[in-house]
Amino acid sequence: MSQPFSDHQAWSKLKQAIVALAQQEVMRRFNQVGYEIKNDGSLLTEADTSMQQQVADYLKNTWPEFALLGEESSLETQQAALEHPTGCWVLDPVDGTTNFANHIPFFSVSLALVIGGKPVLGLVYDPARDELFSARLGLGAELNDQPLKAPTITPDLKHCVGIIDFKRLAPALATALATQAPYASQRSFGSVALDWCWIAAGRGQVYLHGNQSLWDYAAGWLILEETGGASSNLEGETVFQNKIGKRSAVAAINSTTFCLWHAWIQQHN
Repeated sequence: MSQPFSDHQAWSKLKQAIVALAQQEVMRRFNQVGYEIKNDGSLLTEADTSMQQQVADYLKNTWPEFALLGEESSLETQQAALEHPTGCWVLDPVDGTTNFANHIPFFSVSLALVIGGKPVLGLVYDPARDELFSARLGLGAELNDQPLKAPTITPDLKHCVGIIDFKRLAPALATALATQAPYASQRSFGSVALDWCWIAAGRGQVYLHGNQSLWDYAAGWLILEETGGASSNLEGETVFQNKIGKRSAVAAINSTTFCLWHAWIQQHN
């Protein structure tokens, strides 16, 4: 199948719509946040539900051939969307809801289109910084419409900045990272989609997360792939899987750094 958004006009239309909706439905609610606690213990705000509904309506009206899998949809709806014969959108309306609910300006809107069991496009928009990361399969990645590529300099692992989510790691690995860290410094920001994009942009060189959902990583995974970055789960499998379920993620700005990073993890996991 040809890339359905190879047409510049359609691609620009989609990007502009997501930016406009995020500013309207998410940013205007920032600093005025109320939330509830979902059954899994995560937070849900009005921005999550409103953004998902507005994006769903826009996509259905504009590209009705694709189903929608949203984070805030029921499991049955999510599964049906994945099985849709022409493909589905995968949406996280506010990735980093805990940050958003606590007035921390690090959250994003993540949208991917999955056709034939793989992402063919991804958008991750950071409304607080007005940064739009995007990619199309085989056509490269962009940041605010400018080409985004992995840095040409490959640092030693000991000089890397790691974006590490300790909370979801096995105790042995978390302890090894805390006491024998192979990198120079570590950060944890709280938005999986932006984590992938920041690695792609060289704002960190290695990445580790123990447990993320399809809507968290689908768009960011493709963006990193299209910049020349590399990733796998902790078992060495491809991170992206076209199914509902949690995945671990090990990633780096390029394949050389990834091999060093993954080898260290395997020795200490």
